[in-house]
Amino acid sequence: MKSYDQIFLANRSWVQTINNVDKDYFKNLSLAQTPKYFWIGCADSRMAETVITRSQLGEFFVHRNVANLVNADDESLMAGLRYAVDYLKVKHIVVVGHYSCGGVKAAFDGLDDPYLSKWVGDIKNTLADNKQEIEAISHEDEKLNRLSELSIVKQVEKLASMDIVKDAWSRGQRLFVHGWIFNIATGELNSLKEIHPDDMIK
Repeated sequence: MKSYDQIFLANRSWVQTINNVDKDYFKNLSLAQTPKYFWIGCADSRMAETVITRSQLGEFFVHRNVANLVNADDESLMAGLRYAVDYLKVKHIVVVGHYSCGGVKAAFDGLDDPYLSKWVGDIKNTLADNKQEIEAISHEDEKLNRLSELSIVKQVEKLASMDIVKDAWSRGQRLFVHGWIFNIATGELNSLKEIHPDDMIK
């Protein structure tokens, strides 16, 4: 048996378990998706959105990248954002990061890597913009945790400034934008920031 065959065996067992409860589950799931959330999360292997929220398939439309960054020149993200807001009509966009993030640490440490260094440039800028606050924190782990929080808040603010989101608000679409953080050490998910549509719809 190949090492990855266990994945397929586990899948078949999962399918059987679902079918034993609801034989039409997958048939119904295939007809359409109506998620309420567009989840922009970190690619970290410990950040499985359906697991940490005890959610079902179809509840989240998902985009993940290193350090859950929002960049207007990221065509994959922008396509996902457009589809989520204009076609799926999600009610919430959530940027979800976590403590102990490797991308945040790469930015903090000034990692010299041809791919990662450029990608985490926005976090480096966040670090520079909040240098005094970060330097006042004693322990490095706490510095990194605070930088993770500040970066998430910044991504939320960037989303709120994007035309796709602003156009939705101008149409009266009730779209909330959130920043959440996951604590891997405790398993808890918490809110950092929320932009309410009533504050943005004119």
